[in-house]
Amino acid sequence: MKLTDVRKVVFQIDETHKEMNKRVETPPKKIIGAAVIKNQFANTYTENLEPLFDVGAEIGGYLAERCVDILQVKPDDIESYGKGAIVGVDGEIEHAAALLHPRFGAPVRSAVGSGKDIIPSTKKIGGPGSLIVMPMTNKNNIWDFDFMDATEISISDAPKADEILIAVCLGIGGRPLKRVKPD
Repeated sequence: MKLTDVRKVVFQIDETHKEMNKRVETPPKKIIGAAVIKNQFANTYTENLEPLFDVGAEIGGYLAERCVDILQVKPDDIESYGKGAIVGVDGEIEHAAALLHPRFGAPVRSAVGSGKDIIPSTKKIGGPGSLIVMPMTNKNNIWDFDFMDATEISISDAPKADEILIAVCLGIGGRPLKRVKPD
């Protein structure tokens, strides 16, 4: 797959400056990078989904690098991450798994300077305008409560039946007024 095979790329930034009527000293940031691609396996059962492994790596790396660039930060400034995919109705959930799991993580970790823990994910089948809510955790400590969060995206014309929307989300700062500590 070449990036020229991508139909659309969307970036969404979220900064929280005020929460519960309280000013947030350092506004946390979340960014989502999403790409809409043709599903080469739409309407076809295929035993070997390995061709999607490299597509996931290429798209994941591209989106993560662009997100870091858009935020104008150093890769190590990114503290949390997540990922997700919506497969159009002519595909199957396994297509999302093939994109997100085998090779997606390494290029994302490279783009954000590290990442000792798994990149949490979600996947679903849906049509244009479907919402995907992606979990986010600290990239180096999945059990850091301050960074257990989520973010969401919907693209009005994606995914079409024979497409897949694939997304990565990156964060700085965790939740706005974090104060939940484990016992």
